[in-house]
Amino acid sequence: MGRRLTTVLAADIVGYSALMDQDRTGTVAALKTFREDTFLPIVEDTNGSLIKSMGDGWIVEFQSPSEAAACAIAVQSAHKPDHIKLRIGVHTGEVVTDGDDIFGDGINVAARLEALAKPGQVLFSDTSHNSLDRNDAGLFVGGEQTELKNITRHVGIWCWPKGTKANLAIKADVRPGIAVLPFDNMSGDPEQEFFADGITEDIITELSRFRWLMVVARNSSFAYKGKSTDIRDVGRDLGVRYVLEGSVRRSGQRVRITGQLIDTENGSHLWADRFDGVLDDIFDLQDQVTEDVVTAIEPWVRHAETNRARAKPTKDLQAYELYLRALSHFHLLTDQDNIEAIRLTKLALDRDPEYASAAGLLAWLHIQRLVQGLEPVDQGPKSAVAAAEQVLRSDRADGIAKAYAAHSISMLAQDLSRARTAFKEALSENPNAATVHMLAAANLYLLNRPDKALEHAVRSVELSPGDPLRHAAFMGQGAALFHLGRYEEAAQACREALSVRATFLMSHLMLIASLAELDDIDAAKTAVVKLNEIAPNAASITETTRLPLFSIPTCADRWRSGWKKAGLQV
Repeated sequence: MGRRLTTVLAADIVGYSALMDQDRTGTVAALKTFREDTFLPIVEDTNGSLIKSMGDGWIVEFQSPSEAAACAIAVQSAHKPDHIKLRIGVHTGEVVTDGDDIFGDGINVAARLEALAKPGQVLFSDTSHNSLDRNDAGLFVGGEQTELKNITRHVGIWCWPKGTKANLAIKADVRPGIAVLPFDNMSGDPEQEFFADGITEDIITELSRFRWLMVVARNSSFAYKGKSTDIRDVGRDLGVRYVLEGSVRRSGQRVRITGQLIDTENGSHLWADRFDGVLDDIFDLQDQVTEDVVTAIEPWVRHAETNRARAKPTKDLQAYELYLRALSHFHLLTDQDNIEAIRLTKLALDRDPEYASAAGLLAWLHIQRLVQGLEPVDQGPKSAVAAAEQVLRSDRADGIAKAYAAHSISMLAQDLSRARTAFKEALSENPNAATVHMLAAANLYLLNRPDKALEHAVRSVELSPGDPLRHAAFMGQGAALFHLGRYEEAAQACREALSVRATFLMSHLMLIASLAELDDIDAAKTAVVKLNEIAPNAASITETTRLPLFSIPTCADRWRSGWKKAGLQV
């Protein structure tokens, strides 16, 4: 065995196991073509030496970081099938040699960076980046010092292409992370799907109360619903150490919940159990599952924390089921689903008028209609504020309900200081809830604190990077960046928002103003054309421009100036 200083490139295929599960023959053929016709020729042209080939990834050695950079960028820029996406990490360090193989921190850091990279991204360590010439170094952005697992020193991380950031926040978080995948509905009745989803969501909510535990938000976990996935891929994609999966079987009044906790690094099962009961005991069953999972992860967790998590918002099972059904419609974000969610939530409140979670959801559903430019139902904003007041008077409201209520009184009643107090309580109770951070950002923006609003909006995306509602968090980033005069970053945040939800009027309006303030008038006018194509009518655009977020005195004139420059008539 010997030692040498070298530059290591680690690359892997994103979602390899899922691709193989969906189409083994096609995936093998596509990867072989990519490897033989693209990857290996680029490695050869840049003087790389292939050290390992693992089927879904490769380790390549280079004599210089500049050759590794040229290879990595060429591979990511090369034409390849749409479903073939790579992550690449590069590090310069000492390795131990054993024949043709290499080991040590030199390869370990490269592998850690590859795991942090987003699809299509290249991450360079500071040691590799420091050795690049000025032109090559200028291709990368970043340099944030980050803690990597099992690496004794902090590593500065540089990203290619520009305009991207690594998934640093989740990995740098030293707390153990867990994702709760959607529990399978084993009842044979599609109508019971909402019930299994509700069980999953409740477990996520209860686990998120534990401050020492990083819990992936509901919507990021639910991105895996109905998909066959390799748990190790899930762990890497979401940045978690543990995954909880399970099933719910309901027959008449009897329920069986099964669960298993898996270590994502090696796929080993740490814990498995099943719980049988009747619907009258459903909350006790959920408590038992939550307590056993937490105990399996950290045996010394205090029972007082578990006892605190046992408080349930309602004892009426039918009200609870109606609330779960409403949630299943709420997340679909359509006009008709919103109306159905309102109907179901009101039925839940008819059964239990003190059901704070349902009242909070009702308030948010009315806000959802307002910001989406939909016609109000019932009394619209008045209904939202009335439901919010009910939540804030309740001693049964959890953090999520308080956040919904606080957002309503912030946006509609303009009671900003009272809303801020409620958000502080919500964040104290649910510090890992992406939705709470997202809505708190809007309140801070209205309070003329764009720097703090930006922090919460960024944190929301970090906590739930696959959230279908993350367009609102990106939009919050865009508003705060615009307020701070960082127009180029604001425009990029708005583009991120529109890539998630292309029909959201506020994101279009923010993009237009940001581009105009950059004096990119042609792009701003193109954005106006796109807005007019998706807007239901001119009046809906005008109404959207009158929302409180566009009326902050310190930047209201700039919003309107930008729209005017772009030729938008509002």
